[in-house]
Amino acid sequence: MPTERALPPLPEGAFAGLAAFTDALRLALDHAAHHAWPELIWSDSDFEDWPLGDSAVEASLQQWAKRGQRLTLLATGFEPLQRRQHRFVRFRRQWSHLVECRVASRQAATRLPSAWWSAGWVLQRHDPLRSLGTCSAAAAQRVLLREQLDGVLAQSRPGFPASTLGL
Repeated sequence: MPTERALPPLPEGAFAGLAAFTDALRLALDHAAHHAWPELIWSDSDFEDWPLGDSAVEASLQQWAKRGQRLTLLATGFEPLQRRQHRFVRFRRQWSHLVECRVASRQAATRLPSAWWSAGWVLQRHDPLRSLGTCSAAAAQRVLLREQLDGVLAQSRPGFPASTLGL
């Protein structure tokens, strides 16, 4: 009987730099897949520097999605993601019934965090240009971020369709 690999614990506290940010995202997605987290909300201006084109990220997303979970992406625009993150675009098409993509209104875009939210753990970049932020499993942080995301989601519209229809 094969043994499951033990996952390292999710980071807690401050992180600095793009490498620390992307490592935390990869590990969080591994945890989401392994523990079947039911809902994820990802928020960023354009997701350009998220590791969504990595093969390991794609594999974790596939494993996570097979359990019928829900993923919401919230951005000011999805053009950079569509142009550069081909694996994620393919995943989004395959699992369009599980992935909702939303574009923040102009008013709400100023409040749009660069963040990962789940019911058990959150990550937020307070300075996206330098990838400075914090990670936490604390309930207060999760509730605060969810409230912020809900406010922006309430002022958003559908974006990044899974397919384009035309004549």
